[in-house]
Amino acid sequence: MGDFNRDGIMDAAYGPFWWEGPDFAKRHEIYPPERTSKIKKPDGSEETIPGFKGALTTENEYSDNFIAAAHDIDGDGWTDLIVLGFPGKESWWFQNPQGKAGHWKRHVALDVTDNESPHFVDITGDGRPEIVCSSRGHLGYAAYDPANPAAPWKWHAISPKGPWQRFTHGLGVGDVNGDGRMDIIEQNGWWEQPATLEGDPLWRKHEAQFGEGGAQMFAYDVNGDGKADIITSLQAHGYGLAWFEQYDDGGVTGWRRHIIAGAKPGEGATDVIFSQPHALALHDMNGDGIKDVVSGKRFWAHGPGGDPEPGAAPVLWWFELQRKDGRASWTPHLIDADSGVGTQVSVGDMNGDGRPDVLVGNKKGAFVFIQK
Repeated sequence: MGDFNRDGIMDAAYGPFWWEGPDFAKRHEIYPPERTSKIKKPDGSEETIPGFKGALTTENEYSDNFIAAAHDIDGDGWTDLIVLGFPGKESWWFQNPQGKAGHWKRHVALDVTDNESPHFVDITGDGRPEIVCSSRGHLGYAAYDPANPAAPWKWHAISPKGPWQRFTHGLGVGDVNGDGRMDIIEQNGWWEQPATLEGDPLWRKHEAQFGEGGAQMFAYDVNGDGKADIITSLQAHGYGLAWFEQYDDGGVTGWRRHIIAGAKPGEGATDVIFSQPHALALHDMNGDGIKDVVSGKRFWAHGPGGDPEPGAAPVLWWFELQRKDGRASWTPHLIDADSGVGTQVSVGDMNGDGRPDVLVGNKKGAFVFIQK
């Protein structure tokens, strides 16, 4: 989501295209749509459409655009597009041509971006977002130089070399210990940001087990006890949406797992079941001051024959968080049952009415859901 033509109205970007808000009828190319799909029309004829080669067939070639974000990188007042590409490959930023026709100039940001759920967020507190990911076996972040935005971004490793590879699942950013500094969260624990980043020190790891490898992960006080909890999917290609309650009993800190949506009836707090929760967002959806969770079923993560229930309805949900007497409860609300998620869910006010809307893109298409 971003105002790419500077008309004061939010636009939608997906893959190599962006659409003008508020009706999203006019489409523009950001970069050449080199991958295409052949689909069968109702009359039996074939049509070639831009997108992913074989996206609607058993070929199922993957997109080179996993995560996208909008931000003015070069400081010219026009919103640029950041694309975190296929895991293990480059991330780029595309320079807005300031309303001129033609493709946007592409700049390499980071040459190797690993993990299937990298983030673009301000982790250092300097007011500028960074790419948070793993790269070449290290956790860390890449920062751009505002004085030289076209230069490759500087990589800062925060961990020793470890087991993280290009297809590692589960990554998050949030203040876990309440010290005002953003930490990095992964499925096997969290890394505490030190008091100073001068000299690129290694961060301290706190061991924990937050599922088996999900998607985006968040630190948020779910039950209102003043301590940050962890919200994550349990298996990006399986089942499970959960929050891990941070507790302190007699000086021993640990985590209690609470299932929001499980794998079988009666397992979760909501009785909602869907597979492949490969994207999450955390946002206050109803204006009550408490953040809620948006997630759903990734459509054809590994094609029409891969992962559990590939043919089930590609649902998109938001789970309303409520607190009472130190306890948390969740109420599910179905947004749609014929879209699902991809590797990202974007939430924001697309039409300026003060209510958050939802943008998703996957092998099924691109979808904007306006909240009424």
